Amino acid sequence: MKISVIIPTRNAEPWLERQLACLKSQTVKAEILVVDSGSTDATLRIVGCGGDGVRLIQIPSGQFDHGGTRDFALQQCEGDIILFLSQDAVPTDGQYIEKLLLPFGDDGIAGVYCRQVAWPDAPEYEKLTRAFNYPEEGRVWSVEDIPKFGVKAYFFSDTCSAIRRSAYEAVGGFDRPIITNEDMMIAAKFLHAGWRLAYQPEATVWHSHHATLADDYRRNCRIGTVMERYRDRLVGADSAGEGTRMVRAVCGELIKERKPVELLAFLTHAAVRLTGYQTGRRKEKRRREQDEAAGAVVML
Repeated sequence: MKISVIIPTRNAEPWLERQLACLKSQTVKAEILVVDSGSTDATLRIVGCGGDGVRLIQIPSGQFDHGGTRDFALQQCEGDIILFLSQDAVPTDGQYIEKLLLPFGDDGIAGVYCRQVAWPDAPEYEKLTRAFNYPEEGRVWSVEDIPKFGVKAYFFSDTCSAIRRSAYEAVGGFDRPIITNEDMMIAAKFLHAGWRLAYQPEATVWHSHHATLADDYRRNCRIGTVMERYRDRLVGADSAGEGTRMVRAVCGELIKERKPVELLAFLTHAAVRLTGYQTGRRKEKRRREQDEAAGAVVML
């Protein structure tokens, strides 16, 4: 079985050297493809020093698309299993690939994602949020589990994931173009096509953000837009309930740890994320209604 790793990059200098070194020291060897969209830092030099097994493809920054670029990269690879890594996600050990592949012993598994652990210098609320979203217990699920898991049934992070090529091709691959959440949307495709998904917490990466409030607003506005645009595919998804559970869990831990500054920071970020998310959904709903009204006028 051939394994490929795809890493989309743009100004990945802070993480890339360590990431590539870790990937090349894995117990399971894989081809590594870096797809760069306009880096202006040392990213290209680092990739060039990566040695055998590391390839680079460059595309103009304006051509980057979350689904389209990943699909393009997949077509350039030979792997039967394709691993996707964000540029700032670094495997924690040399068994990352080996552990991530374990669920594929089940021929019905289309995709697997791994556990994310916040970097040691991350804010405490970021560590708690990662711990909530990426717990220590693994799971395998199918379309029959959607009523049980709700929106969590569609949660699938290609920050650090692996996809079976045959399943990918069977469902038509990533949506393209798509502004974000390409991983969630292909997870929905897999489930509704009868495939199963897995979360493998034994495979772990370092990954977290130092996001500004503006970053959080913009990102969640895009998420809200996509969630509204693809609402018919996300049958049974109740994102509000899951978000409330996460906020309560993180707040409870911060109160227990007596960290009022972290608590205030977390609540502020949570409020901004919710505002961005709701704004994105409202704008997309308004756009759809306007398009439908315009279509009705044309038909008349």
